[in-house]
Amino acid sequence: MSGLQRVGLIAGEASGDLIGASLVQSLQGRWPGLQAQGIAGPKMQALGVEAWWPSERLSVFGYADALKRLPELLWIRRRAGSRWLKERPDCFIGIDAPDFNLGLEQRLRAGGIKTLHYVCPSIWAWRPERIHKIRAAANHVLCLFPFEPEILRQGGVPATFVGHPLTSLLPPEPPRLSARAALGLAEGAAVLALLPGSRASEIEWVGPAFVRAAVLLQRRHPGLKVMLPLAPGRRSQVQALCAQLAPDLDLQLLEGRAHEVLAAADVALVASGTATLEAALLQCPQVIGYRLSPSNYRRMKSKQLQPWVGLPNILARDFLVPECLQDDCEPEALARAAQAWLDDAAAAQAMRARCREIYDSLKADTATLCCDAIAQTLGA
Repeated sequence: MSGLQRVGLIAGEASGDLIGASLVQSLQGRWPGLQAQGIAGPKMQALGVEAWWPSERLSVFGYADALKRLPELLWIRRRAGSRWLKERPDCFIGIDAPDFNLGLEQRLRAGGIKTLHYVCPSIWAWRPERIHKIRAAANHVLCLFPFEPEILRQGGVPATFVGHPLTSLLPPEPPRLSARAALGLAEGAAVLALLPGSRASEIEWVGPAFVRAAVLLQRRHPGLKVMLPLAPGRRSQVQALCAQLAPDLDLQLLEGRAHEVLAAADVALVASGTATLEAALLQCPQVIGYRLSPSNYRRMKSKQLQPWVGLPNILARDFLVPECLQDDCEPEALARAAQAWLDDAAAAQAMRARCREIYDSLKADTATLCCDAIAQTLGA
């Protein structure tokens, strides 16, 4: 094979767009002139990916939301699959979103198109039975965590650890001073970061507890700076939430800039997801919070294989940072856990040291490893 010329890509949500953009840069570096089409967010589109639909069209929150959106999502998946089966890209890479991508990958693979799945579904944490679907769907899986390839290989799935793209975006030592200067923060100011999620439904479920916890903390620390980096398109929702629940909260909303805010913050309240790993790699003391509808929570709890939910805790195999989930995701518990970080400098420093160990374990030459695995899959 002379080279990769056309690739199909599907990335769901902000985290998939971030990983997808890093992948596209790697592919363009190895194969100049590469054409990429599919479902992409703003970061991927900025690199020239032709978006048939934007990533936000795949955004769902829990089973109830997925069921409500199911006809639309199935229609998109059928349309995309039929187009690729007709146009025949050199390969298809599904980025995360396993409930959407694995079924599509299975169809494309059956049609003779090489398929890769980027971001191993967390079969080590819950729903281990998905290994059978992964085996049928993907010629190869690109893994973010070093323990995943062996688990997949035991299930008959070729896989490669490629490192986590965040370690290519973030320095090993957080730029705390420069981040605080860029955000206009005084040297001694105490800073609380709020990251209630990137999806509208996450903000609806998690946001109220985070905002009310910020009110409690600001009352106890009158000079506390509260900063909330907004996901794209979420300003009006967050503003309405704050106006309703906490009109007197001194809150600074920023478009994006989450990495700067986390690097600068003394403590963060973070919705469970990729942002918790970003906070850990930036060595920011954090409290993980999350809420679902009661029925969704019961379903997920029944399939959980580990005592931890947050990525930093799963990687550390310990409760490195507090988790306030479901009924415990309430303002007083969140504020109390955040206050503990502010009060205990030694604990915060010990946490930062372990977060640096996590960073080192995830660091790899991601661009080369991804491209090599794709080239090997195409040549097989």
